[in-house]
Amino acid sequence: MARARKKEKILIKDLAKQRIEHLLGLAEDVYKSYPKRSNRYVSLARKIGMRYRVGIPREYKQRICKQCHSYLVPGSNARFRLRGRYVTVTCLNCNKLMRYPYKRNIDAEKLPAGEK
Repeated sequence: MARARKKEKILIKDLAKQRIEHLLGLAEDVYKSYPKRSNRYVSLARKIGMRYRVGIPREYKQRICKQCHSYLVPGSNARFRLRGRYVTVTCLNCNKLMRYPYKRNIDAEKLPAGEK
């Protein structure tokens, strides 16, 4: 009986992940014509994630503002800048600043100065 319950939980979490990805994909597609609807899709995806304890995938997570939870589109309602080791994202709705690290080419950094 416990195995059946475990399989059911796995299936429910998998379905929740699929729904989150679908909603965030819709948010991306719809943003140009209906930005408020896009933000609604983001809030629905967040609610599903919290209810079923499923995380939002990284590629979508960086496109959502951590403060006002709006869908971020570069040039429209967000500013993306490269600063040192970080990508700096500024939400233009609430002016929240978020930083995400990125990796540069490590091999080029390890070479001595004359060999670059």
